[in-house]
Amino acid sequence: MNHVRVRFAPSPTGYLHVGGARTALFNWFFARKQGGQFVLRIEDTDTQRLKEDSVSQILASMKWLGINWDEGPEIGGPCGPYYQSQRLELYQKEARRLVKEGKAYYCFCTPDELAETRELQRQTGQAFRYNGKCRDIPLKEALKRIEAGEEAVIRLRIPDEGQITVTDLIHGKVNFELDQLDDLIIVKSNGIPAYNFACVVDDHAMNISHVIRAEEHLSNTPKQVLIYQALGYHTVQFAHVPMILAPDRSKLSKRHGATSIEEFREQGFLAPAIVNYLTFLGWSPGTDQELITPAETVEQFEISKVSKKAAIYDTKKLAWINGQYLNSMGLNEVTGEAIPFLLRKNLITITQAGEQYDSIRSIITVVRNRVKTLVELAEAMEYFFKDVTKYDEKGQRKYFSRQEAAELLRQGRDCLERIECFDVQHTEAAYRQLIEDLSIKSGDLIHPTRLALTGRTESPGLFEVMVLLGKDYCLARMNQAIDFICKMPI
Repeated sequence: MNHVRVRFAPSPTGYLHVGGARTALFNWFFARKQGGQFVLRIEDTDTQRLKEDSVSQILASMKWLGINWDEGPEIGGPCGPYYQSQRLELYQKEARRLVKEGKAYYCFCTPDELAETRELQRQTGQAFRYNGKCRDIPLKEALKRIEAGEEAVIRLRIPDEGQITVTDLIHGKVNFELDQLDDLIIVKSNGIPAYNFACVVDDHAMNISHVIRAEEHLSNTPKQVLIYQALGYHTVQFAHVPMILAPDRSKLSKRHGATSIEEFREQGFLAPAIVNYLTFLGWSPGTDQELITPAETVEQFEISKVSKKAAIYDTKKLAWINGQYLNSMGLNEVTGEAIPFLLRKNLITITQAGEQYDSIRSIITVVRNRVKTLVELAEAMEYFFKDVTKYDEKGQRKYFSRQEAAELLRQGRDCLERIECFDVQHTEAAYRQLIEDLSIKSGDLIHPTRLALTGRTESPGLFEVMVLLGKDYCLARMNQAIDFICKMPI
């Protein structure tokens, strides 16, 4: 294979979408597998849709996911600039060349004229296609009209009939009828290049060898091939990865939940888990493997293993994968990821994050196997840092409304108070002995004790919770629960 150069070219109109992140990953995997370069280019010529700070947000999301680029914003490279808004002169030069060669022409048709033509074609059941009104205007005349102040776009001449075949590395040969294509606008009246024209000029200038992108761009490909041919460029190899659909197979949208990388990050998903999840949206190593690292993917990545079928967006699967990573990652790494969420929930201060690091780490040890996200992790840790101010309602009815509940908790409190070595072994042994002495079921004492200490009916192992809370907190919370029960209406 010739030297591989691929690109990811997002438009800065918002956060990095999961579809865009998946496209970036597939390009990155392919480049790394082939020993090639991964180029990042910002397509920022659509000024009406640009959003402030969008570029910085996209770059931040890519860095967070671990997708590094060899050329592009912040690092430069031999084919820059890497912002389309800084490359306008190149597009205009190439467009003028096409006009001079007779492959493109100036079109003076107004929006009203085009709308009128479109309506006539609609009424007669025709597909809209530019009627070629300005095709044969002599170049000298066109230039005079432009000098006189008339606005004009530049259109590429498209043959009236015939067929163009696109050879796609995933979908194979795809045929398109030329009579379904319009004379393409390649430069708008304001001098800004159209998307299809700008990306072809850039891909050639940046020596891109493969264009790996979403399937929704397949319909643009014949137009771009025609532009490649008109400009005399060597055509890149195309690969269109499958669409990502919602569980109901509709187009993915906000109503299906988070769709941007930033949203997932805010919701407590880990970058390696998201990368793992996106990797399998349309690609498979051909095994039953569910957890995979980027290094393993690079080693196995082949375009031939990319599916033609749409990938289904399943956040439950992502949550499961994230839970696996929370449990398998190094404890220090998970603690570092968790601390910002504890701070955000006001469970600790920045000073406490340092002073109580070992304690936080110990709590995470017992909590992390019960949660799937960092948000859930912070929620599960709340009672270790804040007083219990309310008890689970169902738990109250089930465990605190019994006649003997207060007395059992008094017995439990006294038992804990007598323990000198307050570790898991001794607290459990003392509690088990009390249960035996009282001739009750273990749940009769353990469940109300858990509710008293945590305010919840579910927690990690009760005796681990006791030790992590410490003896004084346990006794105080037991006393608080006893008082609460005594004040409950009969």
